[in-house]
Amino acid sequence: MNEKTDITFKTDRGIFNYRVAAVIISSGKILIMKDDEVPHYYLPGGRVKMQERAEDAILRELKEELKIDANVIRPLWLDQNFFGTESSRFHELCIYFLTDVAHSNICREQRFTVQENSTLHIFEWKSFNELKNENFYPTFLKEKIEVLPEHFMLVTEKE
Repeated sequence: MNEKTDITFKTDRGIFNYRVAAVIISSGKILIMKDDEVPHYYLPGGRVKMQERAEDAILRELKEELKIDANVIRPLWLDQNFFGTESSRFHELCIYFLTDVAHSNICREQRFTVQENSTLHIFEWKSFNELKNENFYPTFLKEKIEVLPEHFMLVTEKE
């Protein structure tokens, strides 16, 4: 089998990642997640693989993380994010897709978990106001989520 490789690589100046994330909104709430490996919340998604379309990557990630089939509505943001510590710097490009899960079997409970291999993902539906008080990344979404852009937009975040 010819397994595709994640688009991530390490250099002497830091680590580059190409990611996708799903903006899933239902009844005025957004779906966020976390796991034991990181102390903050983030949106469902993950790395794009070499020779994989970004739209296919987000659908694959949702199948892996949430065990659902979804539909991409449209891309919202391309976030170029520069973050990390002195010893570990990251340069990340992430496309945020507005995603439709209305016809899926996604859990509508306030908080639920899904096991993916050896990782337990914790998902929560949060109102836009609640999101502002969470340890959540990327931080630009705490404000931008209230009014989704009509056109694909570029965002730059630098720590």
